[in-house]
Amino acid sequence: MCEAARFLEVLLRDGHVHGRRAHLVPMDGGVSSAIYLVEDGASKFVVKRALEKLRVRDNWFADVSRNTNEQNYLEYVSRLIPGVVPQVYFSSKDSNYFGMEYLGPNFTTWKQLLFEGGFRMRHAELAGTILGTIHSQTAFNETLLKQFDTTANFHQLRVEPYLLTTGARHPALGAFFDAEAQRIEATRESLVHGDFSPKNILIHGERMVVLDCEVAWYGDPVFDVAFLLNHLLLKSLHHPSSVLAARSTVNAFWDAYVQKQSDAHARQIEERLTPLLLMLLLARVDGKSPVEYLRPAEQNFIRNFVYEHLPSPPESLAGICDFWFAQVPAFKITEVDT
Repeated sequence: MCEAARFLEVLLRDGHVHGRRAHLVPMDGGVSSAIYLVEDGASKFVVKRALEKLRVRDNWFADVSRNTNEQNYLEYVSRLIPGVVPQVYFSSKDSNYFGMEYLGPNFTTWKQLLFEGGFRMRHAELAGTILGTIHSQTAFNETLLKQFDTTANFHQLRVEPYLLTTGARHPALGAFFDAEAQRIEATRESLVHGDFSPKNILIHGERMVVLDCEVAWYGDPVFDVAFLLNHLLLKSLHHPSSVLAARSTVNAFWDAYVQKQSDAHARQIEERLTPLLLMLLLARVDGKSPVEYLRPAEQNFIRNFVYEHLPSPPESLAGICDFWFAQVPAFKITEVDT
């Protein structure tokens, strides 16, 4: 019996599917979860089940109890900003799955739009506003700190595979990665999504919906900001003809985000941002979860860029972006010539 058929039996047993003719259609779940569209008569919904071993080349294991953590995040944020996350319908802590709203085929991932060269300021503004609101409205909240005290999970899914693994593979930079890992795990300021990436953001018209929050943690909001900006920089390397639009998209996201913070907190976030952004760039090349679309020459460009700037990074986001967006076109011209 295949995995989908076995899972259908579980849903039937638990009373969440009511007909034997119901069927499960696998959906793109990234590397960490099995996700299915359930079609049960006229009813359609999505079920998500955390995987113990993630679908990557390296051995990467994580506690499946993160499934409950994700539900908690979805339920909290749905009350904070209605409509920006899918509605949760049911859950099973024993079997580590939950069911949620199916948004339909009209929604497109922001990742897909960026791959098509769609660097649109409005999308960046929406993302910055949503993330900035979540961070500012959950700042220094003792109740949430206790509810999302999930540092062990965050270590398994983010600190170890992105920072510690990458640092170990680049001994010359290892001390920077080790220090950053310790700093992040010691910071408790806001509710962090942990995977705030274009692949986890759906867009239809003016509605933006955020998915895949199983890494949710009460910690350092800088991680979410750097994680999203990292992807925007990587997509600009993939689409060098869109460099100007990509820079505008970065600026629009950051401007919308900081509008939701106090001036003092925005400065603190920016001070911590550029070193982590550089480390995450290298992590998406040589960590446990490399992006799939970079060619060897592009990977080497990132390695060289990080080695050049990480020892003494600019103190502002504008500073690191000045270097990045100046060097990407030149790199592409050289690549074509060679």
